[in-house]
Amino acid sequence: MSTLQETIHEMGRNARQASYRLSQLSSDQKNAILRAMAAELRARVPALLEANALDIAAGEAKGLSGAMLDRLRLDEKRVEAIAAGIDQVATLPDPVGQVMDDWSRPNGIRIQQVRVPIGTIGIIYESRPNVTADAAVLCFKTGNATILRGGSEAIHSNRAIADALQAGGASAGLPDHAIQLIPFTDRESVTILAQMDKWLDLIIPRGGKGLIETVVSQARMPVIKHYDGICHLYADKDLDEDVAVTLTVNSKTQKPGVCNALEDLLVHRDVAETFLPKAAAALREKGVQLRGCERTLAILPDVVPATEEDWTTEFLDLIIAVKVVDSIEEAIDRINTNGSHHTDVIATRDSATAEQFLRDVHSACVFHNVSSRFADGGEFGFGAEIGISTDKLHARGPMGLRELTSYQYRVRGEGQLKG
Repeated sequence: MSTLQETIHEMGRNARQASYRLSQLSSDQKNAILRAMAAELRARVPALLEANALDIAAGEAKGLSGAMLDRLRLDEKRVEAIAAGIDQVATLPDPVGQVMDDWSRPNGIRIQQVRVPIGTIGIIYESRPNVTADAAVLCFKTGNATILRGGSEAIHSNRAIADALQAGGASAGLPDHAIQLIPFTDRESVTILAQMDKWLDLIIPRGGKGLIETVVSQARMPVIKHYDGICHLYADKDLDEDVAVTLTVNSKTQKPGVCNALEDLLVHRDVAETFLPKAAAALREKGVQLRGCERTLAILPDVVPATEEDWTTEFLDLIIAVKVVDSIEEAIDRINTNGSHHTDVIATRDSATAEQFLRDVHSACVFHNVSSRFADGGEFGFGAEIGISTDKLHARGPMGLRELTSYQYRVRGEGQLKG
């Protein structure tokens, strides 16, 4: 434990020094380094896939679910998507140095509020190796040094990606220790990182509820998080049934093992008898199991009866909970009570009803006639995202570059003194 702690604390000290050097890089320098990182990833595709194959084999031996293995798997297309994401980040405006506000006081003092890097950021994550690149490049673009701690199931993939980023970046001027990956999978490393407030300014956990609760309970620095992605779609009484069906199917099945996939379908009673059979048929074509309330069972007798636990479960699989509701008010109340405040959708043709939903559902993302799968930094135009926050302070929803900055006040004068 002491050796592990010493190693991680040394990484923290190095990250702090790297953050000072990062803040001195120009936007052009940072973009050149990012493009070099992307080029190195493309050059190392065979090595990355070889490392990933070790993780997949270990995952299969451990009996990981198909959804978990899919989150873990890399192929040439996915590696290219990671590299393309880095190239995209290089094209995005650099928020560092942006003047957020500018004003002068009667005594002649000029005050500017300017975006600056947060400093040093720890990222603790599970399963998906693309997070190694996403987190590293977004933090780097905003002048933040990063310490990454991935899950044991992706350790070989994470090391290979981090090595490629470091090697490619170094060739273009990346400061030493700007991107560091903890090479250990010991659970103690999470505790050490979470309590290292002397060297870390912020910690971001990405993973299951257990991991996030552990980090939150142990962290001595601010945490940005989301616990679950219990996303709802409410099919309103005034809806286009074909649109609502396609939104439901896409939200649930396009990629079921992610946090912005649909988990609960709420249907207004006035359209339930016609809409539910259409939605059920389309979902079953995709292999989805439906778990329904008593009123759903009256319309679809072959649906699995839903339990109380189903209404608050993030399935991350081809399973959906279905409930018939009496009104939009009931739907909103259920979403605010049972949801995770991630992303919730209304399917309706009534603009007033849509506005009521958008105003009264207290989630980070609220959508009208849009698939929940668009709750994503890339789809919002942010480039690769650091995650989706369900917190209300500092960052909320898909987190891009701006959410990885803080600000300072720069005050200029001509010798003004306080009287």
